[in-house]
Amino acid sequence: MIYLYAFLIGGAICGLAEIIKDTFKLTVGHMTVLFVCLGTLLDFGGFYDRLLDFAGAGAALPITNFGHSLVHAGLEKAQEVGYIGIFTGIYGKTSAGIAFTIFLSVMIALIFRPKK
Repeated sequence: MIYLYAFLIGGAICGLAEIIKDTFKLTVGHMTVLFVCLGTLLDFGGFYDRLLDFAGAGAALPITNFGHSLVHAGLEKAQEVGYIGIFTGIYGKTSAGIAFTIFLSVMIALIFRPKK
């Protein structure tokens, strides 16, 4: 059943993105910022954590999860060490994903050539 929930929630997030993009004629950059901010807002009150428990990968794969991870890690670390934890917690939780993305981007840029 978790697969069905993951499909439905992930599809709903992507469908919402398409509707917003087509309605307001936004660029991919605008959509990325919008959904990262949406993920941060959904983290307050524990809503996104409940969504992750319910839908699993359907909520963990879209870009909204990156915003959730940033806020969740920052607030968690801030409770441990104080305000400086807001900044250090963000890097501790998301640095592996960011580093892998940069590495993969470099590898793809070395393999493929741009069109002339």
